[in-house]
Amino acid sequence: MTDSGIIVVGIGACALARSPVKIKTFGLGSCVSITLYDRKERMGGLVHAMLPSINHARIKDKPSKYADSGIEYLAAEMVKKGSSRKRLEAKLVGGAHMFENQNISIGERNIEWAKKTLERLEIPVIAEDIGKNYGRTVTFDTSTGNLLVRTILRGDKII
Repeated sequence: MTDSGIIVVGIGACALARSPVKIKTFGLGSCVSITLYDRKERMGGLVHAMLPSINHARIKDKPSKYADSGIEYLAAEMVKKGSSRKRLEAKLVGGAHMFENQNISIGERNIEWAKKTLERLEIPVIAEDIGKNYGRTVTFDTSTGNLLVRTILRGDKII
């Protein structure tokens, strides 16, 4: 964490924090960012997943690298810190189709696995900014649950 109260999350990593800390990740192309938030506890977490499922991995030592295991890990950590799974809500950002000659979009698969996992865990997706063909940077405010989505040439928005 920096002195400014912002935790920066790298590719394949995750972070969990309470209000008033913000969590930020850069360079979401085909990667997908999943945020989980508990409004009562004002606690949230962010996963920057680069691949869809840990089931297809040879080395399984970094769950936050994958959409499915990253969500499971973050939800479990939030419950350990006092949240209730029933109060969690999710937001999804990223999963872009970054390369024209790619037949199967890793971004689409990341989104699909994230949504399947959230559905299985009964965590509702309350907002999303997914797909398309451009990158994003997000800043998650644990005070409000708001997610600032920044894009080059397409402006900023809060979801």
